[in-house]
Amino acid sequence: MPAMVGAFINSAGIVLAGVLALVVKKPLSAANQSRARILLGAFTVWYGLSLTLSGLNGSVWHRLKQLAIVLLAMALGKLAGKGMRLQKLSNAIGRFATRTMNSASGKPEFNNGFRVATALFCAAPLAILGSVAEGLDGFYKILCVKTVMDGLATMSFVRSFGWGAILSAIPVLAWQGAIIRGAALLQGPLQHQTQPLFDSIIATDGLLTFSVALVLLQIKKVAVADYLPSLALAPLLTRWLW
Repeated sequence: MPAMVGAFINSAGIVLAGVLALVVKKPLSAANQSRARILLGAFTVWYGLSLTLSGLNGSVWHRLKQLAIVLLAMALGKLAGKGMRLQKLSNAIGRFATRTMNSASGKPEFNNGFRVATALFCAAPLAILGSVAEGLDGFYKILCVKTVMDGLATMSFVRSFGWGAILSAIPVLAWQGAIIRGAALLQGPLQHQTQPLFDSIIATDGLLTFSVALVLLQIKKVAVADYLPSLALAPLLTRWLW
């Protein structure tokens, strides 16, 4: 079974950031937050493209064919995601967090901090994309990017709600660990029965991660959550079209 390195790093990052927020009262400046976002976006571009390239193998013709199938899976996945209203659900979670923070009173509320942090950290597309990448290919660096993002958010939540937000590390570890182990169970059959099925998921995961970078860098608003079904459609289309 996988070591779940990325999931443990993510949870530890939430705890450390929360403790730091309790000790250091001064928040990060807007300039430093902007620099952190740019660095995270650049790293996410690199990790996403690296993951995509690792999933495209063989001759030039084979790579082009794999890429075409992945793009088709993403197009159909977006239609499926819109039908399931995945991005609208993600946006609703974000609005819930915003309303809760705006209505926060001077007295920290333990339950609100725990609920807001857990909802945002578990519903984030990188939670799924990073966990699938680690479970299938041991590629935990995407979850390291998410760790920094969650850490910055945790510092804000702790200042608004108190230390309850720190406990969100537990459901985050459980959720991402479950996805990692589930993906790992598929890794053996997919890789040994037919390598292209395995590669198609990896390449799709990489392109979706790259899409997250476009959002981080404020280059383009991408409804990443709507594309998540493409992770399941990619191997199905590969088996049908390969």
